[in-house]
Amino acid sequence: MHSMKLSIKQYGNSSEEFHTLNSRVEGVSNQSIEINTENEADKLINNCYGQVFFHLLENDREVYLESQLRNNSITVRDFIRGLFLSDRFRRGYIEYNNNYRLAEQVISRALGRKVYNGAEGLALSIIIADKGFNYFIDYILDSDEYMSRFGYDIPPSELSRILPGRATGSIPLYQQYPRYGLDWQKKLTSNKLMMSIADHLIYSKKTSLEKLLYDKPTGRALKIWILTLIATIGITVWIVIAIFRSTFTIN
Repeated sequence: MHSMKLSIKQYGNSSEEFHTLNSRVEGVSNQSIEINTENEADKLINNCYGQVFFHLLENDREVYLESQLRNNSITVRDFIRGLFLSDRFRRGYIEYNNNYRLAEQVISRALGRKVYNGAEGLALSIIIADKGFNYFIDYILDSDEYMSRFGYDIPPSELSRILPGRATGSIPLYQQYPRYGLDWQKKLTSNKLMMSIADHLIYSKKTSLEKLLYDKPTGRALKIWILTLIATIGITVWIVIAIFRSTFTIN
């Protein structure tokens, strides 16, 4: 495997982030996880999918990798590596992001944290550009940080979002790093392949007639809707009868 190791201290992370990481490392056991039951295997596999993809479609499952993991032919770390190198990740993330943002995506999923600063993000993006994405994944999964927290058989997980001295924690990383970056969103909207937020707000506004037809009224609006419906039906019937009489009346 590669001899290069990812050094957290190299990028001058804040004391708060480093303290949180240390507290999590103390509670991590690298003891091998035995898959004893089918339910445990499913839970383990789904945790891995959820960490890498967040949302998984059934046809995106890596059946061969799952089979190897169930048979203990590969470790959880190997399974995570396979997910990062899968066609699903390439189509969903690699093709839509520049190297810097791709580094942010991988760090949030593999190490469960944000990049500490621009220096770390830049250094990682240079590795992707210079060595390629496959090398970058090995670089992260072989790092001291990954191995000390998860080892070979613990699925990656997000660092605790409970922040000292704050009533609420930070938002989940998958919300902080959506699949499409701003550059790609602008490209899709300019090519009319995706609706912009402004256009969505315009087209999502319903006219009074659309609200009357499609929205379920309540309270006083419901009574008015019923009376209007009855009056409309009554007028329609009256018009039909009047037309019928004028057509078939013999003078």
